[in-house]
Amino acid sequence: MTATLVPGNDVRPSPVPLSRGYRFELVKLVSQWRMRLLVLACWITPALFVIAVSRQSTLPVDTLFGRWMHATGWAGPLVVLGFAGTWALPLLTSLVAGDVFAAEDRLGTWRHLLVAVRSPRRIFAAKALAALTVILLLVAGLACSSAAGGAVAVGNQPLVGLDGHLLTPADAAGRVALAWICVLAPTLALAAIGLLGSVTLGRSPMGLLLPALFALAMQLAQMLPLPVAVRLALPGYAFIAWNGLFTSPAELQPLLIGIAVSLAWAVVATTLACLLFVRRDFTNAAYDGSGCRAVTAGVLPLAGLAAATVLVVATTTSATGSGIQQDKVQRSLATEFAHLYRLQTGQLHRPDVTEARLRTAATCDKGSVRVAAEGPGNDWRCVVSWHLPGVEATGSAVYQLDVTADGRFVADGDGPKEVNGYFLVRTPTGDAPNPLWQFDGSVDLLSTSKG
Repeated sequence: MTATLVPGNDVRPSPVPLSRGYRFELVKLVSQWRMRLLVLACWITPALFVIAVSRQSTLPVDTLFGRWMHATGWAGPLVVLGFAGTWALPLLTSLVAGDVFAAEDRLGTWRHLLVAVRSPRRIFAAKALAALTVILLLVAGLACSSAAGGAVAVGNQPLVGLDGHLLTPADAAGRVALAWICVLAPTLALAAIGLLGSVTLGRSPMGLLLPALFALAMQLAQMLPLPVAVRLALPGYAFIAWNGLFTSPAELQPLLIGIAVSLAWAVVATTLACLLFVRRDFTNAAYDGSGCRAVTAGVLPLAGLAAATVLVVATTTSATGSGIQQDKVQRSLATEFAHLYRLQTGQLHRPDVTEARLRTAATCDKGSVRVAAEGPGNDWRCVVSWHLPGVEATGSAVYQLDVTADGRFVADGDGPKEVNGYFLVRTPTGDAPNPLWQFDGSVDLLSTSKG
């Protein structure tokens, strides 16, 4: 605490500088055994997981990029990223940001802290910055550890993108790093909601659980057949929008919208938390949160923000309906098949042919003329056709598609066996399944359908 001389020989204590308060709060956080355990786990566990899974005969093919973990070390960080966005990051933000203010309520130390710092605003800023620092340290650990595990287990190999084109190791490394950076935006939104819950609900355990419950609600919303404008306007969409980085050209518009929405939620929730904190009556030692204040000062403003973002996205983009139309599915499947056909040709040591000369096309429906060929579902059936130079006959292959509401699809080859059936091909990293047998793809929800 510092003192300032004022007229009349009075000595009036001035607030502690923010830098000292930040260091104090950061030391308090990292001195907790559970925080040290979390940091250690985030910097070690992902590497061990990627190494162990990459050496198994069975891969997590239901996870995006999971089927490529034998082929390249850059698939492992993306598998970990998918898991982190669904489970790990919401839980980590709950444990850090959701408890940073509630801990003082449980210990009854607010009066001592206010006497020492003498500025509620600086206390809030110091605690928020300390929580943010720890969260960034945990995210960095997840990213670096998983990348190191992939490099050790498989190596620096090219990565197959979501449209079938091959990314060089350097390009794959850059896009993986960018994907992890992009998920910081929704992580900040969850952290801000954790701060708001910790301030509003006091020592109630609901403040600690709020970020995880909010993330679970966002995940459930993304599984529902919501209009694409509503889907993109939810902060949780940024946890999956990084998929667009792995197509050529990159699908950046959904990703940028998701980041902007997440940052808006982070700013609004943090501002609400700060306003509630500086206006709190700290003379009440039995304060245990206020449900009414949580609704009026927390839920209602955030609900208004959600409505505003939906309106903005709906009016400023071409998003209509589910965003999954027949023409989009056909274009995405044909493009990816052409790229993967060239990959298969190289692996089987056949003469190379360009995508332009293949003239690949796809025809998709939902199995009946009475069912509209649009929207998510596992009943998509597609026939892909192509032409080889110097061959009069047209090649064709059948695929069954499972398209999810977020635009991801899994294509399962249904013949002919020599084209998209299951067989092993020899690759530089060992034997691998036929790349045309099963593969993941992506439909750009905001692209314009050609009808």
